[in-house]
Amino acid sequence: MITPNHPKLSVRRQCKLLDVNRNRLKKPPGKMTHSDTELVRLIDVIYMECPFFGTRQIRNDLRKLGHRVGRNRIRRLMKIMGIEALCPKPSTSTPSPAHKKYPYLLRNIKVTEVDEVWCTDITYIPMPQGHCYLVAIMDWHSRAVLAWEVSNTMDTGFCLRALQRAFERTGRKPKVFNTDQGSQFTSPEWIQTIEGNGIKVSMDGKGRWMEFYNHRRSHSTHGGQSPWAVYESEITLKTAA
Repeated sequence: MITPNHPKLSVRRQCKLLDVNRNRLKKPPGKMTHSDTELVRLIDVIYMECPFFGTRQIRNDLRKLGHRVGRNRIRRLMKIMGIEALCPKPSTSTPSPAHKKYPYLLRNIKVTEVDEVWCTDITYIPMPQGHCYLVAIMDWHSRAVLAWEVSNTMDTGFCLRALQRAFERTGRKPKVFNTDQGSQFTSPEWIQTIEGNGIKVSMDGKGRWMEFYNHRRSHSTHGGQSPWAVYESEITLKTAA
């Protein structure tokens, strides 16, 4: 209704004619500089590839491209662009009262090597029509995604397929496998597979939003290295020893 750059009527005059309180008008976004325009272009590219990246990860990607930019500036530009990081919506961890629960084995234990502990997480992914679920098998120490699987239902089967892929891809098995208490991970099929491979079962009762993108996502825990780089480098050191 209000036109900021009207050729004949000022904003004040328009507000008076329309009986609108000028003080309640939304403040227009500040003008973008040339450097802002370039950052918006890069943010758009990053967001299209990784729509769940928040300001921290976008900042890390931009810095790798040579742009020294802070999170506040990225947050402002994302607001102008009308985008925000995607987050999981429905609960992806529903316990089954009939299934046995296992204790949490990692309390006060520092995991310092890859393949000591693996874990898994299920993430809800919104689609143009409906949704699907993504399960990932991850190494606890490096946070590398070892395997993943997609399904339109949260059954145990697609979790087991991802687990088998992780075994085949790495040729290794962890000492402990930690999950939440979702029905997929307390089911007899899952437990039998884990224990049948000589792996201890650990359950922490809490779901985690999955951290993935092995070769893109950097972690401050590892000095900005990607999870897969950490995983492979430590495997190389183990093999050499």
